[in-house]
Amino acid sequence: MQSPTPTASIPLAAGLRLPTDGLDYTILAIYFVVVLGIGFAARRSVKTSLDFFLSGRSLPAWVTGLAFIAANLGATEILGMAATGAQYGVAVVHWYWIGAIPAMVFLGLVMMPFYYRSKVRSVPEFLLQRFDKSAHLLSSALFAFAAVLIAGVNLYALAIVVEALLGWPQWVAIVVAGLFVLVYITIGGLSSAIYNEVLQFFVILAALIPLCVIGLKRVGGWGGMTDSLESAHGHNFLTAWGGTGIGDANPLGANWLTIILGLGFVLSFGYWTTNFAEVQRALSAKNLSAAQRTPLIAAFPKMFIVFLVMIPGLVAAVLVPKIGTAGSDLTYNDAIPYLMQELLPNGVLGIAVTGLLAAFMAGMAANVSSFNTVFTYDIWAKYVKTDRPDGYYLKFGRAITAIGVLLSIGTAFIASSFSNIMGYLQTLFSFFNVPMFVVFIIGMFWKRASMKSGVWGLLAGTTAAMINYFWIYKHGVIGIPTDQGANFVSAIVGFVAGAVVMVAVTLFTAPKPEAELAGLVYGTTAPGIEEPPAEGDDAWYRRPALLGWGAIVLAALCYLPYSL
Repeated sequence: MQSPTPTASIPLAAGLRLPTDGLDYTILAIYFVVVLGIGFAARRSVKTSLDFFLSGRSLPAWVTGLAFIAANLGATEILGMAATGAQYGVAVVHWYWIGAIPAMVFLGLVMMPFYYRSKVRSVPEFLLQRFDKSAHLLSSALFAFAAVLIAGVNLYALAIVVEALLGWPQWVAIVVAGLFVLVYITIGGLSSAIYNEVLQFFVILAALIPLCVIGLKRVGGWGGMTDSLESAHGHNFLTAWGGTGIGDANPLGANWLTIILGLGFVLSFGYWTTNFAEVQRALSAKNLSAAQRTPLIAAFPKMFIVFLVMIPGLVAAVLVPKIGTAGSDLTYNDAIPYLMQELLPNGVLGIAVTGLLAAFMAGMAANVSSFNTVFTYDIWAKYVKTDRPDGYYLKFGRAITAIGVLLSIGTAFIASSFSNIMGYLQTLFSFFNVPMFVVFIIGMFWKRASMKSGVWGLLAGTTAAMINYFWIYKHGVIGIPTDQGANFVSAIVGFVAGAVVMVAVTLFTAPKPEAELAGLVYGTTAPGIEEPPAEGDDAWYRRPALLGWGAIVLAALCYLPYSL
């Protein structure tokens, strides 16, 4: 199946309006009141910039763990993954079991000790300590730019639902939704975002579970659905690894090597270990043990959420066999709104709409809150207005939050030009997260990596990934059948280019003095940074190693029913 060509805009199908009534609007109104109430309640705890940007590093692991996964439950998970399920079939599980769980475990077991013990307030700040100001400034600028682009994706996805719910023009929905998110983040800072994300996690589950159950019933259960899909798309559409031999054709347009290296290693580790929108939740934990457990706790619901987003996509592919093609008015992104219109009764529909809005606001809020932290701490406070009182940066953080939301409103219209927003997000990750990951991983495990190698590796990786996508793929220099396959290749190209350039530059430039690498490179320990475990953290069921390896084994077992 070929990836559809992006169009200038993606209006919803004519007449696609959710049949909402007063009960649905009441449920939605109650949710919005609660969200704003949490924002105002969180405002009382915001007294310093650390409170605003990192919740004073005071939150328990179960709160940060649920917030960690909810922050990812934005457009990527809901509309994007449902669209991916409708377009590529069961192969969507790769984004979870190989494309998320191993990297989340690596973050918790290996990288969080470096982040948390170094007391950095953001991911780019770690590069300042490990390399130099040039690597820090470039990574900060790239991350801030990527954050508003990704926030725009979530805002666009939210606008699709608001458009279907109220019939508003898309641009009105984008502006109104963006302003609402602005209010509760500006009022309560990261604490407001995190506690709302915990609430949103459960609301999202309440929205997706009925959609899956009713959808499966409509298409004759799991057996009826798979029979229909196999007849229409072939057996490989229903397997994870079928047809992924090198040179074989499959719906995803990728082979096992690009899936494992491109998605499972480069894209996945690049996203989960360096994306500050996620890492920020772990940095807000009350101690190192809680910070390590944050992504490990999140890994367990993450591996099962795939069913809640894959099943609606597969059901939509049965009910609308030509979805996403020239023969249908529905794009892949319309899969969830279409099922809501066709399947859900009032009341349940209100919960589903609320859950979707919660998901998109969580995703947008995560990126906006990470944007304001990086821009304030890593750009403004470091290079523009240094040595100002803490109250100044708290006020500036609130102001830049508003600017970030306005920029996200603009980038939402960029997202609207892509038929599958998951593909668009993967493109952004290959451009920005992967090059940052290679710089991190080499700098963290190779003491010899020089100070100047960081900035040149980051620049080379970003440039190479963009050249591969915009020139080699888009101009057909090398035949790659789908956008997703191109993203996997771009990620590998960016990783290799960044690594090669870092090694080459290191050979001709001076390394950082070894004394300055203590606690920043694997195998070194900075004096005075160890902290005694909090009471109860040494319980066997809270041990990070047990949680991490347990998640890896369980994810591997999940593949067994879909491997033949």
